[in-house]
Amino acid sequence: MKVGKFVTFEGIEGCGKSRQVCLLGQALEDHGVPFISTYQPGGTPFGEELRRILLRKNGPKREPLVELLLYLADRYQHLTEVIEPALARGQHVICDRYHDATLAYQGHARNIGFRTIDSLSRVLKLRIPDLTFVLDLEVKVGLRRARERNVVEGSEPWGRFEAESLQFHRRVREGYRLIAQKNPERVFVIDASGTPTKVFESVREILESKRFFT
Repeated sequence: MKVGKFVTFEGIEGCGKSRQVCLLGQALEDHGVPFISTYQPGGTPFGEELRRILLRKNGPKREPLVELLLYLADRYQHLTEVIEPALARGQHVICDRYHDATLAYQGHARNIGFRTIDSLSRVLKLRIPDLTFVLDLEVKVGLRRARERNVVEGSEPWGRFEAESLQFHRRVREGYRLIAQKNPERVFVIDASGTPTKVFESVREILESKRFFT
């Protein structure tokens, strides 16, 4: 059986990842390609419990290294329970955030460093995505979008990262750019300032060049 492909969407808060995951899912359905969509943190019952701890705005203090280990625990469970079995069944897996988010947020913005996280990743034998799309957007624009979304959806209590400083989010964006520079064969930076449809045109063009829909 043909093994599925693993595609991840990354970016700062409010960059439109979830919408692109949805649009890609619709395109795969149109082509009759088997797939699942998922997300991190979360995606499993255990992961949902960790998600509440990690994203609750007014939760207890979490040291950066503790935060990192919780994300890695979520990821390992998610890989074992959901992602690896789906790929083995021949399904594509489309994930809203994955390991590059940990490198950008905890590694770069929280100053843990890429080297420490890369070492832990090797110990855990974390799968590397086949393709990653970083949706790049000016930080103030992304935060405005994210905060407006949280108000509309009533999800403000879970907006822990949206409450971080502008400098923190600029570090996250910088971290993603460094990741893209180090991994040009896998990571594609997409301008996310346009409409969702316009952004997806760029995503789709790259996927078609990789024969993703066949």
